[in-house]
Amino acid sequence: MQLAYNRQGIGPTLVLLHPLGADRRAWAPVIDRLAAERDVIALDLPGFGGSPVLEGSEPPTPSALATAVGDFLDGLQLAGRYHVAGNSLGGWVALELAAAGRVLSVTAIAPAGLWPEPLRPKCSIARKLLGRALPAVRPLLRIRAVRRLAIGSRVADGARVPPEDALSLVRTYLTAPGFDAVNAAMRASQFIKLERIQVPVTLVWPDRDELIDAPAHLPPRIRSATLHDAGHMPMWDAPERVASVLLQGSSYDNSP
Repeated sequence: MQLAYNRQGIGPTLVLLHPLGADRRAWAPVIDRLAAERDVIALDLPGFGGSPVLEGSEPPTPSALATAVGDFLDGLQLAGRYHVAGNSLGGWVALELAAAGRVLSVTAIAPAGLWPEPLRPKCSIARKLLGRALPAVRPLLRIRAVRRLAIGSRVADGARVPPEDALSLVRTYLTAPGFDAVNAAMRASQFIKLERIQVPVTLVWPDRDELIDAPAHLPPRIRSATLHDAGHMPMWDAPERVASVLLQGSSYDNSP
């Protein structure tokens, strides 16, 4: 399937995968920093942004999303010759790609799926009701206090996000056609293949993340780092540090 994406920069290829309810614009604060040293491909996962939803009767699990992403990247003639990084849902999809042997390295920021057991289903009625109020949201997001309230669960300080970027986050969250099905499939499962991954793995945990906790135990060969004063989507909280950890994680010198 065709996925929406942007590509810029020079160097080893680094693919960026966004969180649930976002799109490729979530990486805007770090793209230019990365593109100075990497051939960066930021894409929209199926059902988000400009990418169509997955077709077929099977649920859009992170594994299914990873297959679609991997097949699309093969169509760009990359054939596994790329590094991958993801945030939250995107981190889980990135780990699935690594477990399938399709990447050179993986960096996952606050990856979903490493929870000790599947999560309970979550009702999205509030999201649908808020979607109807979207036209009124734009002017309100120019107020710093409103941005803190609207996206405070995803960014440590919502005021750090410019109004237009905040509107993009809210709009994509409220209108993504794939949200409900992907969210349900994600919450009903776990990622249990961490020890099978043969390429370098870096897991990054923002210390002000209100949505996902780091696992109590990780395999010894997995690199794990803490990102201070940053929330679940740390790209606006700490762009320089996020870019640095992604460059380090996608370095050819990063060996198991």
